[in-house]
Amino acid sequence: MPPKPRITRDDILNTALDIVRTEGEEALNARHIAAVLQCSTQPVFSNFSTMEELRQAVIDAAYRRYRACLRREQESGRYPAYKASGMGYIHFAREEKELFRLLFMRDRSREEIPAASDEITEMAAAVQELTGLSSDDAQLFHLEMWVYVHGIASMLATSYLEWDEAMISRILTDAYLGLKKRYSEKESSSWT
Repeated sequence: MPPKPRITRDDILNTALDIVRTEGEEALNARHIAAVLQCSTQPVFSNFSTMEELRQAVIDAAYRRYRACLRREQESGRYPAYKASGMGYIHFAREEKELFRLLFMRDRSREEIPAASDEITEMAAAVQELTGLSSDDAQLFHLEMWVYVHGIASMLATSYLEWDEAMISRILTDAYLGLKKRYSEKESSSWT
């Protein structure tokens, strides 16, 4: 009798990622993975000491997919680089709803989140270069844009709305130009 095929760490991780992509994070458990791989749960716990370790590996794999989506959008040349990062974020939310939820819509209250991540710093530098704003203003400008982009992405990821790319592009342009005007005029708002 030939030996049973060995279930690898990558097999388990890819299966877990597919489960989350199609059914959501709630469906991720050792029995479900074992059922898909047609094995016992033993290979899961031989390759990952806990389900939390596997969950973190899935988050890391999802993040790599997200970064690849951003790169594709930036390399496509359809939009200026800064806008392409926002469009890529939104495309990821539309194309990978469950992975987007896992990465950007999960409870983060028990996680240590750096005040200024590398990503925020990188994007703020891009804004500073585009607009000539100070470092602090560029960072605030980016955070305001990101809240806007995240709102659109969240509404797409939850199927609250279905806008086409042209509409999203127009709205992002309007938000960017509005913020740019606001920051360039340095006028105080009646809201303050």
